[in-house]
Amino acid sequence: MADHSIKGKVALIAGGAKNLGGLIARDLAAQGARAVAIHYNSAASKADADQTVAAIRAAGAQAVALQADLTTAAATGKLFADAIAAVGRPDIAINTVGKVLKKPLVEITEAEYDEMAAVNAKSAFLFLQEAGRHLNDNGKIVTLVTSLLGAFTPYYASYAGTKAPVEHFTRAAAKEFGARGISVTAVGPGPMDTPFFYPAEGEDAVAYHKTAAALSPFSRTGLTDIADVVPFIRHLVSDGWWITGQTILINGGYTTK
Repeated sequence: MADHSIKGKVALIAGGAKNLGGLIARDLAAQGARAVAIHYNSAASKADADQTVAAIRAAGAQAVALQADLTTAAATGKLFADAIAAVGRPDIAINTVGKVLKKPLVEITEAEYDEMAAVNAKSAFLFLQEAGRHLNDNGKIVTLVTSLLGAFTPYYASYAGTKAPVEHFTRAAAKEFGARGISVTAVGPGPMDTPFFYPAEGEDAVAYHKTAAALSPFSRTGLTDIADVVPFIRHLVSDGWWITGQTILINGGYTTK
């Protein structure tokens, strides 16, 4: 029977330098992963990536940080090749990459739409492709999406709209990779209490989001705490391996489908 524990496994995390990705990387190392390769997008995140690498190594695992713009097939392929050369073929591939734009639909420029589609949809597609090509059998793939996929709301057309294709990519990949024992899931957190959230929101919107979840009174800030997301990701890439092809919204009752 396949071993679905994290101990001794190799993980690759896109967007793994900081925030949720960084916390997932640290958690996998703490759970006994043999090695964790983390991706970061630009020089602005290098210092965070270096800190995360140091934390992973302190936990006893190998670690490497790799920079790449995942909106091109060549760069995504190189990321996987470089990760494999550094720490071995991955058993776990997690993609936390995303970009938010909150703006009225009629004001979104073509350039803005193209960038959102490249970051949120194209890069997720390319990451799934490379994971399917390079993951070990019985591997686990998780892509972060957004709970806005279950919302009826204005101003997020380009954000939720370019995350929505990941649901379909996930279902197709789950069917196609399933014969190798690979599970593929998408996870949609609610508004997360990270620096990723606040720049797109005004004060009134922040106040609303902090009270919108059914369990908001029991949250530290009312928003989704990334520390509450990490154990769910951990489950999906270990004992929860039988869950596949699903888009799962985890948000304390912020919204549902």
